[in-house]
Amino acid sequence: MQPRRQTRVLLVEDALELAESVVRHLTAQGFDVTHAPTIAAARNQIWESPPDLMLLDVMLPDGSGLDLCRELRGSMALPVIYLTALGHDSAVVQGLATGADDYIAKPFSIGVLVARINAVLRRSAAGRAGRLDLPPLRIDLTSGQVWLDQERIDLTKRELHLLMYFVANVGQGSTQEELLGAVWGDHSGVPTNTVRQHVSRLRRKLHLDQASPFELTLGPDRRYVFKQVRFGARSAG
Repeated sequence: MQPRRQTRVLLVEDALELAESVVRHLTAQGFDVTHAPTIAAARNQIWESPPDLMLLDVMLPDGSGLDLCRELRGSMALPVIYLTALGHDSAVVQGLATGADDYIAKPFSIGVLVARINAVLRRSAAGRAGRLDLPPLRIDLTSGQVWLDQERIDLTKRELHLLMYFVANVGQGSTQEELLGAVWGDHSGVPTNTVRQHVSRLRRKLHLDQASPFELTLGPDRRYVFKQVRFGARSAG
């Protein structure tokens, strides 16, 4: 009998001392915890190794955790618990309105945190957290398999990460610099035409010029936009 896999928790928190304490205590409780101090780092972790649950601060150096939750909630069933100093009623209401599963105000006890994590996991059917669905496009984040209708689409690892970013940000424009930062991370040595080449390959592999339900375009503002233009299966023609 194989040992049970540890529950993967992603902690998005910029206060290093608090983050170290939470990681230490949750690890002692049997969780597999990864720490990300910024939204950009959190996105990379989610694409690289999808967690079972995310603990998310609201005020982060590169943006708002509220925006990150909204972004992810549109495309994946990742349970989210806010950990934040903003404990007044209006902040709680605003946080839950983004689609979060729970909201814990700082300071908090580890015992309460563990209990709330377990409760959210029970409610959320966390086994579904490893998929991105934008019908008829399906992405299995665990296996890396991509399906368009009934067709299996073979992508390289980088193409897969780029597609996952586009699906998570469907309808929103992204500059080349934003894509490089989100998908390539440290991109100081990456050629300037890398994004254009990967977009071109995605367009070809996803049949985006053949009456596809999706478009991937570069607008006059030099932003790439992936959007759904029609629901349902692709045209047979």
